[in-house]
Amino acid sequence: MAETTRRVAAGVDAGTECVKAVVVDADGRMLGRAVAPTRGYFQACSYEALAAALDDAQRTEDELSGIGATGFAMNCVPKATLRSTEASCHARGAFHRLPQAMTLVDIGGRDPHVIRVDGQGQRVDARGVRRCAVGIGSFLMFAARHLDVTPAALQELAAAAESPAPVSSYCSVFSASEVLERLREGASREAVAAGCMNSVAERIVEIGGFEDPIVVCGGVVEYFPGVLRALQSLIGHQVLSAPDAMYTGALGAALAAVRNPIPA
Repeated sequence: MAETTRRVAAGVDAGTECVKAVVVDADGRMLGRAVAPTRGYFQACSYEALAAALDDAQRTEDELSGIGATGFAMNCVPKATLRSTEASCHARGAFHRLPQAMTLVDIGGRDPHVIRVDGQGQRVDARGVRRCAVGIGSFLMFAARHLDVTPAALQELAAAAESPAPVSSYCSVFSASEVLERLREGASREAVAAGCMNSVAERIVEIGGFEDPIVVCGGVVEYFPGVLRALQSLIGHQVLSAPDAMYTGALGAALAAVRNPIPA
């Protein structure tokens, strides 16, 4: 690791669907970023994402004053000098880009959270879904596979629907089964895709605790913006997307590492 005076750090968010990595300077400016799909060993995926982010930033690992880790597999991030909870990192990362108190909705591959962030960027409360409703990102990946589209094309398919097909919002397993049921019944692929977006939004609404301003982060927001629109419609409030929404957690981890460098 580099001397503390150099103050360049990295953050890695090791999630269930993908690993995100960013490199920041002492002022929190993002110098590089990268994402790698989660497959096989988390350690290898984390190293792949970090190496790509360093390459994007035109930096080397030796220049880093620290590596912050967060996410489902944060204990698998090689050479991490600091580990922090997902809620804290997402709060820190969102506040860095939008410095105000907010209700932050993190929608990732596993379990969404509604996080209350105060005027100093600290997480003051975090609520999650019922255990049976976890796996939102994985559910959307499942739906894309059975609708015979890439995950990136699922949103385009849903946008073409005249009306959504009913897909259960209560359980990820039941919802996946209902995707197959709707297809067997002859529902259009477009209607099923739209129903999946609504299903995810309904699970998030069930968490509650929404106060303006409402900001959404996480990979689902970038890949499936229809979820954001469905959420806005259901709660009746304007919903904003955080800048670089997918990298919010990794950014928060990097900020923690750059502000708490390891001794030389």
